[in-house]
Amino acid sequence: MNDKYVAYVGTYTHGSSIGIHICDVNVEEGTLTERKVAPVNNSSYIVQSKNGKYLYSIADEGVAVFAILPDGDLKLINKVDIDGMRGCYLSVGHQGRYLYVGGYHDGKVTVVHTHSDGRLGSVLDGVFHQGLGSVAERNFRPHVSCVIPTPDNQYLCAVDSGIDQVKIYEVKPPHYKLKLVDIHRCDLESGPRELCFDASGKHAFLIYELANRIDVFNYTMGKKGPVFEKIQSVDTVIGAKDSKHDAAEAMTLSPDGRYLFCTTAGCNETTMFAIDEQTGKLEPKFSLPTSGAYPKDIMIFPDGRHMAVVNHESNSVTTFAIDYEKNVITMKGKPLSVETPNCILITKVEE
Repeated sequence: MNDKYVAYVGTYTHGSSIGIHICDVNVEEGTLTERKVAPVNNSSYIVQSKNGKYLYSIADEGVAVFAILPDGDLKLINKVDIDGMRGCYLSVGHQGRYLYVGGYHDGKVTVVHTHSDGRLGSVLDGVFHQGLGSVAERNFRPHVSCVIPTPDNQYLCAVDSGIDQVKIYEVKPPHYKLKLVDIHRCDLESGPRELCFDASGKHAFLIYELANRIDVFNYTMGKKGPVFEKIQSVDTVIGAKDSKHDAAEAMTLSPDGRYLFCTTAGCNETTMFAIDEQTGKLEPKFSLPTSGAYPKDIMIFPDGRHMAVVNHESNSVTTFAIDYEKNVITMKGKPLSVETPNCILITKVEE
């Protein structure tokens, strides 16, 4: 591949780390080389704008936005307060005119206006979740861990790991207010963490941090709104026997949409599933070590043949070659040393 790619690794900055680590990506070799760091406080999650020109980041101040320069370097544009505690997840509305923020600490869903010149604007709406989970576990109050729009761009799904629910909001223009239209109630103490849709938009995958499983749903539009029909449940680790000390963390799809990858902390493994193109069901292919501790995030390289795993507790990012025929992964080069990494994003740049 002749295109140039850059990786951005978001970190917690309560130690020696100071922000987002910018790395050059060797797609052919499947390796990362750090170039510099863009300062921002506790960049625990990052997401790219729809036009590819800007990078949004969680920050202590709320949300920060950077211009992505031709060489991949970052230039701060502005920061905005989200009228709540620091968030943990970001997603962009399909039209790119607003940004969704998920708040783990305060259980809040926030909508922020985005300007065409990249600037972040005012808060358009904010909703605090209410309710109680199980007081016997750590998930005893609302913790919004993921906010993601539906493929039809009519609804927002807010995954709440604290109260074991996925709240579904209608997003009403022109003011983009959130209207609760449905609640998907998960098993008690399952800890739903993240939701994603396949390339067709007909199937959804929901990963559970405490139950260590992935549920597969058919996604359709009914007379009263979106319908999620569960069709399958699979463990996040193949052959797991005692998973009470494990915690499922992240999911990502391969660029061709044929495979789903997830990570599980505790056992510190990554699992690959083949996705049935017609049904959306998952077929487990392998579960293998990430060569690091507490894999918080995972990303597949643009060629689909390599992957990067963010290991939060071992302060490293490990990269692997993926053999889809033999169902194995092979480490590529030495782990990249990054203190308290939390997320990763790989994107093409102009230079």
